[in-house]
Amino acid sequence: MNFQQKMEQYAELTVYVGLNVQKDQTVLINTTTDTIEFTRLVVKKAYEAGAKNVHVNYSDPVQTRTHYELAPDEAFTEYPEWSVVQRDEVIEKGGSFLWIDAEDPDLLTGIPAKRLSNSQKAAGKALERYRQAVGSDKVAWSIIAIPSQKWAAKVFPELDPEKQIEALWEAIFTTVRIGRGDAVSLWKEHIEFLEKRASQLNDHRFVKLHYTAPGTDLTIALPDKHIWMSGASKTPQGNPFIANMPTEEVYTVPLKNGVDGFVHNTKPLVYQGNIIDGFTLTFEDGKIVKAQAEQGEELLTDMISSDEGAAYLGEVALVPHQSPISDSGLLFFNTLFDENASNHLAIGDSYPTCFEGARDLERNQLAAIGLNTSIVHEDFMIGSAEMDIDGITADGSKIPVFRKGNWAF
Repeated sequence: MNFQQKMEQYAELTVYVGLNVQKDQTVLINTTTDTIEFTRLVVKKAYEAGAKNVHVNYSDPVQTRTHYELAPDEAFTEYPEWSVVQRDEVIEKGGSFLWIDAEDPDLLTGIPAKRLSNSQKAAGKALERYRQAVGSDKVAWSIIAIPSQKWAAKVFPELDPEKQIEALWEAIFTTVRIGRGDAVSLWKEHIEFLEKRASQLNDHRFVKLHYTAPGTDLTIALPDKHIWMSGASKTPQGNPFIANMPTEEVYTVPLKNGVDGFVHNTKPLVYQGNIIDGFTLTFEDGKIVKAQAEQGEELLTDMISSDEGAAYLGEVALVPHQSPISDSGLLFFNTLFDENASNHLAIGDSYPTCFEGARDLERNQLAAIGLNTSIVHEDFMIGSAEMDIDGITADGSKIPVFRKGNWAF
């Protein structure tokens, strides 16, 4: 299979499996100018799948950097109303959202942390309806990625520039099962495996998980009606989609006030075009009471101060250390990939779909049943070959879930 054939298959996988575009549906794509050729291919495939309208919002990384450098401070406390209206219209029409990521991990390095945090807060508040629709799977949505030159140079600094893009393309194709036969069939088999893992965890009905590893000793309580899910989701109409491609995780929600102990990251967190690394978070009664980082501490502190819920966890995700992305030995500097190479947690908003009967609840109702809500949702990686996880049942029994970074059952 040559490169063009792999591109075609990736676009088809995005449209038919990731988004599962329906007849007469509206599709909104958000991406950067680094992806134009591939985005055009996705647009073509979406129309061939029956889409009625496909709209693309392009951002230019150079212009984005210029905005953060030169715009007045008040610009970062506002969010454009037209963007809110656009997304609300897609939701009302039962459309779908696609992100094609190619961003430079260092795009906003050096920008004052206050500008970045203010921008995050403004967007989070303005896009409340949109975040709720995506978080509860009321609409189909998916995130994929393709290389940009600066991202490829970050992942493969040892290669000549002309080889870096090629290497990152091949790495991405491998993670999404392109080039090994019928990718759609391979994805079906993969999702069936993840669904089996989720079902096993649901059968155990753990009340707590206990994580131990170098730098980590953390206990996470789970709500009574929690549900373990795989990367496969469904809209209220029953249409399946894959939110993250690649995906290797099964995940659920923690009890907001039920997290105690400390945890250390094992891979860098790329947040707002900056890298946060070497950090330890300490929790008491669910809340982060101490945050230390070797790199990006100010930005980390601002992130967990975004609102009340940003100091609590919203997601617990299990990923074996022996998985395709982890086995590649690559550090992608991109959460979409790195989170699927490692056990991870998410600061901030929770997924109502992971709690029985919570999908249609309002934000205040979610809080009443012990789920966290926030304008942020940021995954950070904690897994390693040295991590053990025990599941604790209602009678106090301990069942090994992970040993040395991998499934124990």
